[in-house]
Amino acid sequence: MDALTIVGGILGLGLLIVVHEAGHFVVARLCGMRVERFSIGFGPGLLRWRSKGGTLFQLAPIPFGGFVEIKGMAIAEDVDPDDTAAYPNRPVWQRIATIFAGPGTNYLFAIVLAFLLFTTSGVREGTLYYGVDKLNKDFDAATKLQPGDRLLAINGTPIFLKGPDGKRTELCVATAAIGDGVARLSIARGGKPMEVEVKTKYDEMKGVKDDPNDGTPKVCRGPRWRLGIDNWQEQYDRVDVGVFTAAGHAVWYPIQQTRDYFSGIYQVIKGKEKAEVTGPVKMGGFIKKAIEAGWVTALQLMMLLNVLLAIMNLFPLPGLDGGRLAFLGYELVTRRRANPKVETTVHMVGILILMVILVMVTVKECRAIL
Repeated sequence: MDALTIVGGILGLGLLIVVHEAGHFVVARLCGMRVERFSIGFGPGLLRWRSKGGTLFQLAPIPFGGFVEIKGMAIAEDVDPDDTAAYPNRPVWQRIATIFAGPGTNYLFAIVLAFLLFTTSGVREGTLYYGVDKLNKDFDAATKLQPGDRLLAINGTPIFLKGPDGKRTELCVATAAIGDGVARLSIARGGKPMEVEVKTKYDEMKGVKDDPNDGTPKVCRGPRWRLGIDNWQEQYDRVDVGVFTAAGHAVWYPIQQTRDYFSGIYQVIKGKEKAEVTGPVKMGGFIKKAIEAGWVTALQLMMLLNVLLAIMNLFPLPGLDGGRLAFLGYELVTRRRANPKVETTVHMVGILILMVILVMVTVKECRAIL
């Protein structure tokens, strides 16, 4: 990973958080709250400027995001009950709007980025193709194929990750039908069509555990004839559209991603998919690949991360925006504020748990690499 990729990844993740905090800041000011500090980055301020409204804007040396300090919002902070500019003394609907503004701004930013992408590069077509990602060096394919190749047909039969009819071609089924033989592959490399012949090889699939409940065809389980393509990437074409069509697709983008996210959670609950927690190490790997793939892929990742950050922050967990909204919802329904000490304790415990989980996931990812 070169220095430019590292810097790009850090700035990309930092931008997500700055956008999130900017949402809190703008709505808090509109609701008459006093924002004491807006920091881009963490640590002591290198550059500082105080606005007429009294907010201290600063640029700090650690570029992993930023934060906003709203008067009275910090845990265990003493607040004058007569201070109308303090967060706890504002109407409950204003506090709800201020908290929701962070995730809401991430959703809005995802729409803006999507509109930029769709107007400059078009929208993706519905047909999805298998793209080569990782090749097994012990197979013939390693000398015939390259990462990024798009697979179009096997022995003259078109194959799709998702065809025009919405159906998927299972590559393991097509390979099993060939058995001990040669697969004539029609591929596209750099946009140019090519024909390649690849010898199949029997693989014992040692160390690979198949899940009998994941819907995979029986012929694709256990030892089998393979081409030697270990990982695939999703490939598709883009088509130019007008401004209004691009705007419609952009607005729909975060809705679709949110729906897909919760659909995935539902599949995990049903046991059809495995839950996986991604930490900063793996996230860095995703960002590295996205940057190396070009600005379109990098922009797509930024769009997705904005939506995911918004969703995660809206979960009603202590220490997150959703946790604060849960307490505000209680206040809105009962017309009485939750015990400040109880709320403070809940948020402190929640933040501690989240930090422990983050450290554990990071250590696990680092061990996997080493």
